[in-house]
Amino acid sequence: MPILNRAAELQNEVTEWRRYLHTKPELLFAVENTAAFVENKLREFGVDEIVTGLGRTGVVGLIRGNLGDGRTIGLRADMDALPMTETSGKPWASTTAGKMHACGHDGHTAMLLGAAKYLAETRNFKGAVAVIFQPAEEGGGGGNEMVKDGMMERFSIEEVYGMHNMPGMPVGQFGSRVGPIMASTDEFNITIDGRGGHAAQPHRTIDPIVVGSQIVNALQTIASRTVDPLASVVVSVTKFNSGFAHNIIPEQAILAGTVRTLMPEVRELAEARIKQISENLGAAYGAKIRVAYNRNYPVTVNHRQETAYALSAAAGIAGENQVSGDLDPMMGGEDFSYMLLARPGAFIFIGNGDTAGLHNPGYDFNDEAIPHGISYWVKLAETRLTA
Repeated sequence: MPILNRAAELQNEVTEWRRYLHTKPELLFAVENTAAFVENKLREFGVDEIVTGLGRTGVVGLIRGNLGDGRTIGLRADMDALPMTETSGKPWASTTAGKMHACGHDGHTAMLLGAAKYLAETRNFKGAVAVIFQPAEEGGGGGNEMVKDGMMERFSIEEVYGMHNMPGMPVGQFGSRVGPIMASTDEFNITIDGRGGHAAQPHRTIDPIVVGSQIVNALQTIASRTVDPLASVVVSVTKFNSGFAHNIIPEQAILAGTVRTLMPEVRELAEARIKQISENLGAAYGAKIRVAYNRNYPVTVNHRQETAYALSAAAGIAGENQVSGDLDPMMGGEDFSYMLLARPGAFIFIGNGDTAGLHNPGYDFNDEAIPHGISYWVKLAETRLTA
Protein backbone atom coordinates (compact mmCIF):
# COMPACT_ATOMS: atom_id res chain seq x y z
CA MET A 1 0.00 0.00 0.00
CA PRO A 2 1.19 3.61 -0.55
CA ILE A 3 1.30 6.18 2.26
CA LEU A 4 -1.99 6.38 4.14
CA ASN A 5 -4.46 9.02 3.00
CA ARG A 6 -4.94 10.01 6.64
CA ALA A 7 -1.16 10.37 7.08
CA ALA A 8 -1.07 12.71 4.08
CA GLU A 9 -3.98 14.67 5.57
CA LEU A 10 -2.08 14.98 8.86
CA GLN A 11 1.14 16.26 7.26
CA ASN A 12 0.47 19.98 7.66
CA GLU A 13 -0.65 19.61 11.29
CA VAL A 14 2.29 17.38 12.21
CA THR A 15 4.66 19.75 10.40
CA GLU A 16 3.41 22.55 12.64
CA TRP A 17 4.16 20.43 15.70
CA ARG A 18 7.62 19.59 14.36
CA ARG A 19 8.53 23.18 13.61
CA TYR A 20 7.30 24.34 17.01
CA LEU A 21 9.52 21.74 18.68
CA HIS A 22 12.41 22.79 16.45
CA THR A 23 12.21 26.35 17.76
CA LYS A 24 12.46 25.13 21.36
CA PRO A 25 15.30 22.58 21.56
CA GLU A 26 16.14 21.02 24.92
CA LEU A 27 19.16 18.97 25.98
CA LEU A 28 19.57 15.55 27.56
CA PHE A 29 17.06 14.96 30.38
CA ALA A 30 15.96 18.61 30.59
CA VAL A 31 13.20 18.15 28.01
CA GLU A 32 10.34 19.39 30.19
CA ASN A 33 8.69 21.54 27.50
CA THR A 34 8.91 18.80 24.88
CA ALA A 35 7.62 16.15 27.28
CA ALA A 36 4.73 18.40 28.30
CA PHE A 37 3.89 19.01 24.63
CA VAL A 38 3.87 15.26 24.00
CA GLU A 39 1.75 14.56 27.06
CA ASN A 40 -0.82 17.20 26.08
CA LYS A 41 -1.10 15.84 22.53
CA LEU A 42 -1.57 12.27 23.79
CA ARG A 43 -4.37 13.50 26.07
CA GLU A 44 -6.01 15.28 23.14
CA PHE A 45 -5.88 12.04 21.13
CA GLY A 46 -7.65 10.08 23.88
CA VAL A 47 -4.75 7.70 24.54
CA ASP A 48 -5.82 5.14 27.15
CA GLU A 49 -2.92 5.51 29.57
CA ILE A 50 -0.16 8.10 29.85
CA VAL A 51 2.82 7.78 32.17
CA THR A 52 5.35 10.59 32.57
CA GLY A 53 8.69 10.74 34.36
CA LEU A 54 9.97 7.39 33.10
CA GLY A 55 13.74 7.56 32.72
CA ARG A 56 13.44 10.92 34.52
CA THR A 57 11.55 12.82 31.82
CA GLY A 58 10.32 10.21 29.35
CA VAL A 59 6.67 9.81 28.34
CA VAL A 60 4.82 6.62 27.37
CA GLY A 61 1.30 6.47 26.00
CA LEU A 62 -0.66 3.20 25.72
CA ILE A 63 -3.24 2.79 22.95
CA ARG A 64 -5.47 -0.29 23.13
CA GLY A 65 -6.93 -1.81 19.99
CA ASN A 66 -10.59 -2.59 19.29
CA LEU A 67 -9.98 -6.16 18.16
CA GLY A 68 -9.45 -7.74 21.57
CA ASP A 69 -6.65 -8.45 24.00
CA GLY A 70 -3.17 -9.39 22.78
CA ARG A 71 0.49 -8.51 22.93
CA THR A 72 1.94 -5.01 23.32
CA ILE A 73 4.60 -3.60 21.02
CA GLY A 74 6.64 -0.46 21.64
CA LEU A 75 7.36 2.31 19.11
CA ARG A 76 10.08 4.70 20.20
CA ALA A 77 11.08 8.29 19.33
CA ASP A 78 13.78 10.47 20.93
CA MET A 79 13.13 14.05 22.07
CA ASP A 80 16.43 15.79 22.91
CA ALA A 81 18.55 18.22 20.89
CA LEU A 82 22.27 19.02 20.66
CA PRO A 83 24.48 21.77 22.20
CA MET A 84 25.07 23.55 18.88
CA THR A 85 24.27 26.92 17.31
CA GLU A 86 21.94 26.63 14.32
CA THR A 87 22.82 28.20 10.97
CA SER A 88 19.97 26.81 8.83
CA GLY A 89 18.33 30.24 8.43
CA LYS A 90 14.87 28.64 8.50
CA PRO A 91 11.95 30.70 9.88
CA TRP A 92 11.49 27.98 12.50
CA ALA A 93 15.14 27.88 13.53
CA SER A 94 16.11 27.47 17.17
CA THR A 95 15.29 30.41 19.40
CA THR A 96 17.72 29.24 22.07
CA ALA A 97 21.39 30.13 21.58
CA GLY A 98 23.70 27.14 21.70
CA LYS A 99 20.95 24.53 21.29
CA MET A 100 19.44 23.05 18.14
CA HIS A 101 17.70 19.99 16.77
CA ALA A 102 20.63 18.92 14.60
CA CYS A 103 19.72 15.22 14.54
CA GLY A 104 16.02 15.33 13.69
CA HIS A 105 14.62 14.22 17.02
CA ASP A 106 11.94 16.89 16.58
CA GLY A 107 10.87 15.04 13.42
CA HIS A 108 10.98 11.66 15.14
CA THR A 109 8.77 12.94 17.96
CA ALA A 110 6.31 14.58 15.57
CA MET A 111 5.99 11.50 13.34
CA LEU A 112 5.31 9.22 16.30
CA LEU A 113 2.73 11.70 17.62
CA GLY A 114 1.08 11.61 14.19
CA ALA A 115 1.00 7.83 14.30
CA ALA A 116 -0.41 7.93 17.84
CA LYS A 117 -3.21 10.22 16.68
CA TYR A 118 -4.09 7.86 13.82
CA LEU A 119 -3.93 4.73 15.96
CA ALA A 120 -6.09 6.32 18.67
CA GLU A 121 -8.66 7.23 16.01
CA THR A 122 -8.84 3.85 14.30
CA ARG A 123 -7.70 1.24 16.87
CA ASN A 124 -7.74 -1.34 14.10
CA PHE A 125 -5.51 -3.84 15.89
CA LYS A 126 -5.49 -6.47 18.61
CA GLY A 127 -3.58 -5.81 21.82
CA ALA A 128 -1.87 -2.49 22.49
CA VAL A 129 0.72 -0.05 21.17
CA ALA A 130 3.05 1.74 23.59
CA VAL A 131 4.33 4.99 22.05
CA ILE A 132 7.64 5.79 23.76
CA PHE A 133 9.09 9.31 23.86
CA GLN A 134 12.61 9.16 25.24
CA PRO A 135 14.94 11.86 26.62
CA ALA A 136 18.73 12.05 26.48
CA GLU A 137 19.67 10.01 23.44
CA GLU A 138 22.54 12.37 22.67
CA GLY A 139 24.96 11.06 25.26
CA GLY A 140 22.77 10.70 28.35
CA GLY A 141 21.58 7.14 27.88
CA GLY A 142 17.91 7.97 28.32
CA GLY A 143 16.94 4.69 26.69
CA ASN A 144 18.80 2.81 29.37
CA GLU A 145 17.17 4.90 32.09
CA MET A 146 13.69 4.07 30.78
CA VAL A 147 14.53 0.36 30.67
CA LYS A 148 15.93 0.49 34.21
CA ASP A 149 12.74 2.23 35.32
CA GLY A 150 10.84 -0.92 34.39
CA MET A 151 9.15 0.40 31.25
CA MET A 152 9.12 -2.96 29.46
CA GLU A 153 7.57 -4.77 32.40
CA ARG A 154 5.12 -2.00 33.30
CA PHE A 155 3.54 -2.02 29.84
CA SER A 156 4.21 -5.72 29.06
CA ILE A 157 6.12 -4.73 25.93
CA GLU A 158 7.15 -7.81 23.93
CA GLU A 159 8.78 -6.15 20.91
CA VAL A 160 10.25 -2.68 20.42
CA TYR A 161 10.99 -0.67 17.26
CA GLY A 162 12.91 2.53 16.55
CA MET A 163 13.37 4.80 13.52
CA HIS A 164 15.89 7.49 12.56
CA ASN A 165 16.10 9.85 9.60
CA MET A 166 19.01 9.58 7.17
CA PRO A 167 20.24 12.55 5.13
CA GLY A 168 21.31 11.46 1.65
CA MET A 169 18.66 8.72 1.45
CA PRO A 170 15.77 9.90 -0.74
CA VAL A 171 12.49 10.73 0.96
CA GLY A 172 10.19 7.70 0.77
CA GLN A 173 12.99 5.15 1.07
CA PHE A 174 13.83 2.97 4.08
CA GLY A 175 16.81 0.84 5.07
CA SER A 176 17.87 -1.58 7.77
CA ARG A 177 19.72 -4.86 8.30
CA VAL A 178 19.80 -7.89 10.56
CA GLY A 179 22.47 -7.85 13.27
CA PRO A 180 24.77 -4.94 14.17
CA ILE A 181 23.57 -1.73 12.55
CA MET A 182 25.23 0.92 14.76
CA ALA A 183 28.39 0.86 16.81
CA SER A 184 29.22 0.90 20.49
CA THR A 185 30.50 4.30 21.60
CA ASP A 186 33.15 3.93 24.28
CA GLU A 187 35.28 6.81 25.55
CA PHE A 188 38.77 6.97 27.02
CA ASN A 189 40.92 9.46 28.89
CA ILE A 190 44.69 8.96 29.20
CA THR A 191 46.56 11.04 31.75
CA ILE A 192 50.35 11.24 31.32
CA ASP A 193 52.30 12.43 34.36
CA GLY A 194 55.83 13.41 33.43
CA ARG A 195 58.40 15.78 34.93
CA GLY A 196 58.29 19.39 33.85
CA GLY A 197 61.15 21.79 33.39
CA HIS A 198 62.87 24.34 31.19
CA ALA A 199 62.30 23.81 27.48
CA ALA A 200 66.05 24.46 26.91
CA GLN A 201 66.92 21.54 29.21
CA PRO A 202 64.72 18.68 27.98
CA HIS A 203 67.19 16.07 29.28
CA ARG A 204 66.17 16.97 32.82
CA THR A 205 62.47 16.37 32.12
CA ILE A 206 60.10 13.58 31.21
CA ASP A 207 58.19 15.29 28.45
CA PRO A 208 54.51 14.26 28.52
CA ILE A 209 53.93 15.83 25.11
CA VAL A 210 56.48 13.53 23.49
CA VAL A 211 55.03 10.53 25.34
CA GLY A 212 51.50 11.53 24.34
CA SER A 213 52.51 11.91 20.71
CA GLN A 214 53.93 8.40 20.71
CA ILE A 215 50.75 7.06 22.27
CA VAL A 216 48.57 8.79 19.67
CA ASN A 217 50.58 7.20 16.86
CA ALA A 218 50.67 3.77 18.49
CA LEU A 219 46.92 3.67 19.09
CA GLN A 220 46.41 3.73 15.32
CA THR A 221 47.91 0.23 15.16
CA ILE A 222 44.84 -1.18 16.93
CA ALA A 223 42.88 -0.85 13.70
CA SER A 224 45.77 -1.50 11.33
CA ARG A 225 47.68 -4.28 13.14
CA THR A 226 45.57 -5.73 15.97
CA VAL A 227 41.99 -6.14 14.78
CA ASP A 228 41.03 -8.48 11.92
CA PRO A 229 40.80 -6.37 8.72
CA LEU A 230 37.33 -7.82 8.10
CA ALA A 231 36.10 -6.53 11.47
CA SER A 232 35.24 -2.89 12.15
CA VAL A 233 36.90 -0.64 14.70
CA VAL A 234 37.56 3.09 14.99
CA VAL A 235 40.02 4.47 17.56
CA SER A 236 40.10 8.26 17.38
CA VAL A 237 42.05 10.57 19.68
CA THR A 238 39.98 13.75 19.72
CA LYS A 239 41.64 15.79 22.49
CA PHE A 240 45.29 16.48 23.35
CA ASN A 241 45.66 19.03 26.13
CA SER A 242 49.03 20.04 27.57
CA GLY A 243 51.29 22.98 28.14
CA PHE A 244 50.83 26.71 28.73
CA ALA A 245 54.04 28.47 27.61
CA HIS A 246 56.63 28.38 24.83
CA ASN A 247 59.60 27.80 27.14
CA ILE A 248 58.18 25.33 29.67
CA ILE A 249 57.90 21.56 29.32
CA PRO A 250 54.71 20.76 31.25
CA GLU A 251 54.18 18.22 34.01
CA GLN A 252 51.15 16.58 32.42
CA ALA A 253 49.32 15.81 29.20
CA ILE A 254 45.79 14.49 28.80
CA LEU A 255 44.50 12.59 25.78
CA ALA A 256 40.87 11.67 25.14
CA GLY A 257 38.98 9.93 22.41
CA THR A 258 36.41 7.41 21.30
CA VAL A 259 36.30 3.75 20.30
CA ARG A 260 33.63 2.46 17.92
CA THR A 261 33.10 -1.23 17.20
CA LEU A 262 30.37 -3.52 15.88
CA MET A 263 31.38 -6.68 17.78
CA PRO A 264 31.62 -7.25 21.56
CA GLU A 265 34.88 -9.19 21.22
CA VAL A 266 36.49 -6.34 19.25
CA ARG A 267 35.30 -3.93 21.92
CA GLU A 268 37.09 -6.03 24.57
CA LEU A 269 40.26 -6.21 22.50
CA ALA A 270 40.37 -2.48 21.79
CA GLU A 271 39.98 -1.60 25.47
CA ALA A 272 42.76 -4.00 26.49
CA ARG A 273 45.16 -2.74 23.80
CA ILE A 274 44.59 0.95 24.66
CA LYS A 275 45.63 0.22 28.23
CA GLN A 276 48.61 -1.96 27.24
CA ILE A 277 49.97 0.45 24.62
CA SER A 278 49.61 3.52 26.84
CA GLU A 279 51.07 1.97 29.98
CA ASN A 280 53.99 0.30 28.21
CA LEU A 281 54.95 3.40 26.23
CA GLY A 282 54.74 5.47 29.39
CA ALA A 283 57.04 3.02 31.18
CA ALA A 284 59.53 3.19 28.31
CA TYR A 285 59.85 6.96 28.78
CA GLY A 286 59.64 6.97 32.56
CA ALA A 287 56.17 8.56 32.69
CA LYS A 288 53.23 7.48 34.81
CA ILE A 289 50.07 6.61 32.90
CA ARG A 290 46.46 6.52 34.06
CA VAL A 291 43.83 5.19 31.67
CA ALA A 292 40.13 5.72 32.36
CA TYR A 293 37.95 3.72 29.96
CA ASN A 294 34.19 4.30 29.93
CA ARG A 295 31.86 1.86 28.21
CA ASN A 296 29.13 3.98 26.73
CA TYR A 297 26.30 2.82 24.43
CA PRO A 298 26.49 -0.84 23.39
CA VAL A 299 26.27 -2.06 19.79
CA THR A 300 22.79 -1.63 18.31
CA VAL A 301 21.85 -5.14 17.20
CA ASN A 302 18.69 -5.81 15.20
CA HIS A 303 16.89 -9.10 15.81
CA ARG A 304 16.31 -11.26 12.74
CA GLN A 305 12.56 -11.84 12.82
CA GLU A 306 11.70 -8.34 14.00
CA THR A 307 13.87 -6.82 11.28
CA ALA A 308 11.89 -8.86 8.74
CA TYR A 309 8.67 -7.44 10.18
CA ALA A 310 10.04 -3.89 9.99
CA LEU A 311 11.27 -4.25 6.42
CA SER A 312 7.97 -5.81 5.36
CA ALA A 313 6.02 -2.90 6.86
CA ALA A 314 8.30 -0.41 5.09
CA ALA A 315 7.87 -2.25 1.78
CA GLY A 316 4.11 -2.14 2.26
CA ILE A 317 4.37 1.66 2.34
CA ALA A 318 7.20 2.42 -0.07
CA GLY A 319 7.37 -0.64 -2.32
CA GLU A 320 10.02 -3.38 -2.34
CA ASN A 321 12.38 -1.42 -4.61
CA GLN A 322 12.45 1.49 -2.14
CA VAL A 323 13.56 -0.59 0.85
CA SER A 324 17.08 -1.90 1.51
CA GLY A 325 17.46 -4.89 3.80
CA ASP A 326 21.24 -4.81 3.53
CA LEU A 327 22.08 -1.29 4.66
CA ASP A 328 25.74 -0.83 5.59
CA PRO A 329 26.32 -0.64 9.36
CA MET A 330 27.29 2.77 10.72
CA MET A 331 29.94 3.67 13.27
CA GLY A 332 27.70 6.23 14.96
CA GLY A 333 26.03 5.18 18.21
CA GLU A 334 22.43 4.91 19.34
CA ASP A 335 21.00 4.29 22.81
CA PHE A 336 18.03 2.40 21.36
CA SER A 337 20.60 -0.38 21.75
CA TYR A 338 19.57 -0.69 25.42
CA MET A 339 15.96 -1.33 24.45
CA LEU A 340 17.07 -4.00 21.96
CA LEU A 341 19.02 -5.69 24.76
CA ALA A 342 15.84 -5.74 26.84
CA ARG A 343 13.41 -6.89 24.12
CA PRO A 344 13.57 -8.17 20.52
CA GLY A 345 13.08 -5.49 17.93
CA ALA A 346 14.59 -3.53 15.07
CA PHE A 347 15.93 -0.08 14.18
CA ILE A 348 15.21 1.31 10.71
CA PHE A 349 16.28 4.41 8.77
CA ILE A 350 13.94 6.66 6.79
CA GLY A 351 15.12 8.94 4.00
CA ASN A 352 15.57 12.64 4.77
CA GLY A 353 16.52 13.62 1.23
CA ASP A 354 19.35 15.88 0.08
CA THR A 355 19.86 17.82 3.33
CA ALA A 356 22.78 18.80 5.51
CA GLY A 357 24.19 15.92 7.51
CA LEU A 358 23.29 14.98 11.05
CA HIS A 359 24.99 17.07 13.77
CA ASN A 360 25.64 19.81 11.21
CA PRO A 361 24.65 23.39 12.19
CA GLY A 362 22.81 23.77 8.88
CA TYR A 363 20.73 20.61 9.28
CA ASP A 364 16.93 20.56 9.34
CA PHE A 365 14.51 17.64 9.34
CA ASN A 366 12.70 17.24 6.02
CA ASP A 367 8.96 17.60 6.60
CA GLU A 368 8.23 15.72 3.36
CA ALA A 369 9.24 12.55 5.22
CA ILE A 370 6.44 12.95 7.78
CA PRO A 371 3.62 11.04 5.99
CA HIS A 372 6.02 8.21 5.15
CA GLY A 373 7.09 7.90 8.79
CA ILE A 374 3.53 8.00 10.12
CA SER A 375 2.43 5.39 7.57
CA TYR A 376 5.34 3.11 8.48
CA TRP A 377 4.50 3.21 12.20
CA VAL A 378 0.82 2.50 11.53
CA LYS A 379 1.55 -0.30 9.08
CA LEU A 380 3.99 -1.92 11.49
CA ALA A 381 1.55 -1.72 14.42
CA GLU A 382 -1.42 -3.03 12.50
CA THR A 383 0.47 -5.93 10.91
CA ARG A 384 2.18 -7.00 14.13
CA LEU A 385 -1.08 -6.81 16.07
CA THR A 386 -3.43 -8.58 13.69
CA ALA A 387 -6.58 -10.21 15.01
